[in-house]
Amino acid sequence: MRTRLVDQPSPLAGGAPELPYTHTDDLFIDGGWKRSDGSGRTAVTNPATGEVWGSVPQATAADLDRAVSAAHRAFVGTGWRDVTPSTRAAILLRFADEIEKRSKPLSHTNTFENGSPVAETSRAAANAASIFRYYAGLANHLAATDIRPFPDGSAETVVFREPIGVCALIAPWNFPINLVVAKLAPALMAGCTVVIKPASATPLSIRFIADAAAAAGLPSGVLNVITGPSAIGDALVRHPLVSKVAFTGSTPVGRSIAATCGELLRPVTLELGGKSSALLLPDVDLDALSRVLIRTCMRNTGQTCYISTRMLVPAERYAEAVDMVTATIAAAPQGDPLDPATVFGPSATSAQRDTVVSYIRSGIAEGARPTTGGDVPPPFDRGFWVTPTVFADVTPDMRIAREEIFGPVLSILRYSSIDEAVTIANDTSFGLGGTIFSTDDDAALALAGRLDTGSVGINFFASNHAAPFAGRHDSGLGTEFGPEGLAAYLQTKSVHRRIATAPASRG
Repeated sequence: MRTRLVDQPSPLAGGAPELPYTHTDDLFIDGGWKRSDGSGRTAVTNPATGEVWGSVPQATAADLDRAVSAAHRAFVGTGWRDVTPSTRAAILLRFADEIEKRSKPLSHTNTFENGSPVAETSRAAANAASIFRYYAGLANHLAATDIRPFPDGSAETVVFREPIGVCALIAPWNFPINLVVAKLAPALMAGCTVVIKPASATPLSIRFIADAAAAAGLPSGVLNVITGPSAIGDALVRHPLVSKVAFTGSTPVGRSIAATCGELLRPVTLELGGKSSALLLPDVDLDALSRVLIRTCMRNTGQTCYISTRMLVPAERYAEAVDMVTATIAAAPQGDPLDPATVFGPSATSAQRDTVVSYIRSGIAEGARPTTGGDVPPPFDRGFWVTPTVFADVTPDMRIAREEIFGPVLSILRYSSIDEAVTIANDTSFGLGGTIFSTDDDAALALAGRLDTGSVGINFFASNHAAPFAGRHDSGLGTEFGPEGLAAYLQTKSVHRRIATAPASRG
């Protein structure tokens, strides 16, 4: 493992590049930055160094009510919901352009918030812009008239699709821009208004989205941002003027939000945890796999929900697969997240670092064999670092094979038949992603149908803005991306009418 940590002085001392936001006092409400009513603060820490470099206000109940009320005013009457789809699409296209203009400072702020290497965060603005452009392209889908005749031909129904209302969008810390834009773009295109609550660890990068919205001409109140602890998120979910909730994060928090929304009969979309498998078929090309291994199994220092953190390998290929994986992970640079060559950064928080270390120790205690990494001292004496770890000789009953770790830990399991591999892959409470590696695409495609998961990649994994992304079981409820993701922010209304008949001729 090649490691290096370039000194990163506090941005307040001028040592960090392009960080226009550090210590802020305001929230984005009703089209502008408004000073918070409260005095509480949330510190923002650089995970690479452990240094506090920023802070944001903790919104009060009054701040929250102002934000939701602004969103409600922007929605009702002749509000955002009444703007034509083509006009909304034009604003979304400008929004995309404005986000891309802010790409570099957004990337650096994101990296300083959660430690994601710039090789990852430098793509955030372009990816967010592409999501906005995709949903802008669905304007005709919204504008189309849907008329359905009665079965007996006596009448017809005009089906209207209407925006659902004010939406609470609660974002995670691992991809704080793209995972909120995956909700924001379809919500805005549908005609909804929103209140965004970013994760406590990553409250500053979202400011670039708010700035871009204002520059694009999004009407006041359509987008609002509040910051604060989990209690603010809970209050947002329960606010009486909120009509829908969309959340990405851990399964335990998702269960709590689902319970609240069930109590309130409030629609909810949940994108939660995963424990996906990379299933290697006997004909796997290990050289080709090595080139996509880290993005498939350890993307963003393992802090990605859909990655395949269990690798299922046929017994006859097990030793060579373990050697390839070990060599690939050990050679990947870990260090300064601002270095474009860095692959592995720190854990995003000290609590997450401690969680990952506890899982590594659990794996060793249960008999798994670390082939690189393991329970070793972190590579640096400051920050929240964990050495990327590969475990061999993992069995399906071990905690590291069953529970989501959310860190740079990969478990390699053996199987003796395809049926056994499918059984292991499906023996999980999650069902989010997965991959199949084979030189026979047809065989892999046929096998994909046997995996109980919302998405499967063949020889790679990537999300497609035009295709649905949905978890099964403990991985979530509802769908993001594609037309299905737009439908999540719409409600239908059926208007029945008689079909006029021509008067009979008298001649």
